[in-house]
Amino acid sequence: MFFDTHAHYDDAAFDPDRDALLRKLPARGVSLVVNPGCDVKSSAAALELSERWPLLYAAVGIHPEELAGMGEGDLGRIETLAVSDRCVAIGEIGLDYYWDQSRKEEQKALFIAQLELALRLDLPVIIHDREAHGDCFDIVSRYPALRGVFHCYSGSADMAAELLKRGWYLGFDGPVTYKNARKALEVLTLCPMDRILIETDSPYLSPVPRRGKRNDSGNLSYIAEKIAEVKGSSVEEVAKATLENGRRLFAIDQ
Repeated sequence: MFFDTHAHYDDAAFDPDRDALLRKLPARGVSLVVNPGCDVKSSAAALELSERWPLLYAAVGIHPEELAGMGEGDLGRIETLAVSDRCVAIGEIGLDYYWDQSRKEEQKALFIAQLELALRLDLPVIIHDREAHGDCFDIVSRYPALRGVFHCYSGSADMAAELLKRGWYLGFDGPVTYKNARKALEVLTLCPMDRILIETDSPYLSPVPRRGKRNDSGNLSYIAEKIAEVKGSSVEEVAKATLENGRRLFAIDQ
């Protein structure tokens, strides 16, 4: 069975058939999913879904792209949500300089505040790092007690090696199946099996041969096939290892 450690089932793309899709996931080989929030509203929605669907767990946090829409007291609301026993991480948090480089310092301050929240609550973090590799690495390196995953890892092999030395997990998504995946495959080659998580980022980043269509956790097998090919193992071994890795990081005993 697969563990999708990053999927956004609160997204409006799933409004037409969310419950039907979630009901079918176990028959499609998926036993666990973590649904990260991106702001207070989506974090609350992720928790509500996790309370209705036993295979779903939530993460709560404020994504860097949601900085402009933050309201006073939102960090306090995230902390209140985070104490739920269905919340297994603080995320999706991090830095994103792809769309807007004008508010770097504000992004960093928000990131640091949420990392420190995770440490206070003894929760792992789910990190979004887009075109901000140096600053992300510098900031997380200040907190050696942190644990977590760099979601859809897109940094260099050298940075990956340093993160792995520090005990971080790396998330691999649909892009490892793309033709231009040279850098991701280089990182995958050096990443030990006990530090790999598989993710879909649903409804985004559909793998080949589903690219261009709405993504869901049932497509994890395509990502696992690519990982198995690169690592010289079987899909079953990838599924077993990544399931164990996800349970370990997020402290899920079932």
